Order: sequence, then C-alpha cells, then structure tokens
Amino acid sequence: MAEERRFLSASGVPIALRRRQHSASCRELAVRGPRLQLRSLSAATSAVWLAAYGLFALCENSMVLSAAIFITLIGLIIYLHFVKIDQESLLVIGSLGIQVTSAYASGKESTTFIEMGHVKDVVINEAIHMQKVIYYLCILLQDPEDPQGVSEVVPLFQVS
Repeated sequence: MAEERRFLSASGVPIALRRRQHSASCRELAVRGPRLQLRSLSAATSAVWLAAYGLFALCENSMVLSAAIFITLIGLIIYLHFVKIDQESLLVIGSLGIQVTSAYASGKESTTFIEMGHVKDVVINEAIHMQKVIYYLCILLQDPEDPQGVSEVVPLFQVS
C-alpha cells in the first residue's frame, strides 16, 4: 500500500513524499525532488559560452572558447553525478536497521545501511541558514567507546 503526497521544501521547491508499508515492521519513505530543468541548464550553459565568446572577441585566443566548453561539460558531469539528487529513500526494517538510498540525476545510486544497534536516536534537528531556521531529520549514531555519547549525525532527505 503506497501513499504519495506533495509538499514544498524549505526553499519553496515542490517535492513528493511516498510512503509504503511492506509489512508490520518494514516501512519505506521516499522523497523525490524536481527533475533537472532543461531550460535552466541551457540558460546557464549559454551564459558561460557567451561570456567566453566575449573574451575571445577581446583577446582573439581560441583557447578561451575551448576552455569554456571543456569546463562547462566537466562541471555538468560533476553536477549530475555527485550533486543533483533526484530521489532519496529510507527503508526502516524494525529490528534489523535503516537503509538510506540516494539516486542521482546521472543514474548513480548510493546506499548506506545503518544497523539498529548503532542508532542512538532519530531527531528533528534545526539549522540556521541566513535568516531562516531549517528543520531536518537526522539519525544520531551511538559512540562505541561512550554509550551515552554520539559519534556521528547522519542527515536524511537532503534533496528537501
């Protein structure tokens, strides 16, 4: 049984939340952000290439155009493969653990599994960004040397 609802992220971007209950002890939450817009990608690429053409017209060096094309293409590949997350999912299996999966725009998927024994708590944390307070969900991992301490804070649903 799956249920999907639409919301706005902290930055005002529309996102979709899908909830599934696979069994009594297994639930999945998935947040899907907006797809990459071809219009904004084309506008940014055109702006960089027009600036490069302006520099080429001033200094008459073809290396400026070649460098602009090369840097734009490499930057686009890095952005699609490492930065732009299309969907994040959280699979919670009661006594076993939590699986966090991020699907990037290039098709790459990154999966992390956290054993339930390492989870100290799941909290809603807050961050101050410019003049806004942003709330986000995160997992606190238990410190192996100090049972009362926290070794790591793992933020969830970074797309939102």
